[in-house]
Order: sequence, then C-alpha cells, then structure tokens
Amino acid sequence: MSYCHTEAPAKPLSALLRKADESTLGRLLVEFAVLQAAASPNESGKILRDAAEFYKVDVGAITTKVKHEFAAKDKAKAAKTATPKPTAKSTKKPIAA
Repeated sequence: MSYCHTEAPAKPLSALLRKADESTLGRLLVEFAVLQAAASPNESGKILRDAAEFYKVDVGAITTKVKHEFAAKDKAKAAKTATPKPTAKSTKKPIAA
C-alpha cells in the first residue's frame, strides 16, 4: 500500500482497517503497542511485560526458541566460513604442435 506524501496516513489506514481480517487487525494492534512502547523508553519494558502477561504470552519459551534459532544460524555461518574452499587446480595441457 503506497500513498502520496501529501495525503494523510489516516485515510489509507482507515481503508485497510475496514477491509482487514481479524488476524491482520491483531498484528496491527501488536505492532502499534510495540511502537508505542518503544517511543517511551522509561516504561517500555514494563508495558511489554504487562501486555505479555495480559495476553498470556510465554516470554520465556519465545526467548529460548529465538536464542536457539540465532545459535543455529551462527553455527551454520561459522561452519560455512570454516570449511575451506576447494582450490581449482590448473593443469596445463600440452600444446599439440
């Protein structure tokens, strides 16, 4: 969705909200909450913890899963860089005279 810079963002946002399904609306609400929490650094952690508690989100499980995913990516990246690249052997063919 793109809009002209002179157009107020409220107009395309209201059009999106009218047509959006429930899961899209839920994602938008979560994104708005995260943006709002990020805008106020003094209370951002408390707001996010309260929201996670209210919606019964298991933050510990998510944290563990994310740590495992990053560790796996780092391990794969380290293995990829540690594997020596095969050098191309240049064999000179005798020139037929």
